Amino acid sequence: MSKQDTHFFNTFSMVLGLLVGFTILMFALARYVGNHTQRVHVLEDKLNLASIEQRLAPPVRVAVAGLDNSALTILPAAGAVTTAALPMPKDGHEAFEAACKACHGAGLAGAPMAGNKEAWAPRIAQGKATLYQHAINGYQNKGVMPAKGGRADFSEELVKSAVDYMISL
Repeated sequence: MSKQDTHFFNTFSMVLGLLVGFTILMFALARYVGNHTQRVHVLEDKLNLASIEQRLAPPVRVAVAGLDNSALTILPAAGAVTTAALPMPKDGHEAFEAACKACHGAGLAGAPMAGNKEAWAPRIAQGKATLYQHAINGYQNKGVMPAKGGRADFSEELVKSAVDYMISL
């Protein structure tokens, strides 16, 4: 090995050693500063502590017979979207708008369109009792009529008033 090669190798090793030493020194300095500034703030932050407690909480709570289980209320999951109940219509017109119009307004799934006297004539000829029964309990023949128009929360009287409204159009 020549004298130039030895000199280059020694210089390169010294520069590489200095860089490794500088890196270790910077890492140690960053850890020291982080321990004395950030860690104190993180451990004292109330929102952070609450978040940690929530993540560490048991995923389920079990009711035990013979103990007071009143604290075991059912809470919605974090981030769950809660939906409000649909408003209850007051009369046949509002019930038609809320549930019936979706199919009877456009004639979907074999539903006779509201206001089409020709399409309603054979159904009206069967009598109102049959119309009420099909609307309340559902009906499947050439089309699909879901029970109460898909709104199980409707009362039978409300469904009957919606039927009366539709055949009056």
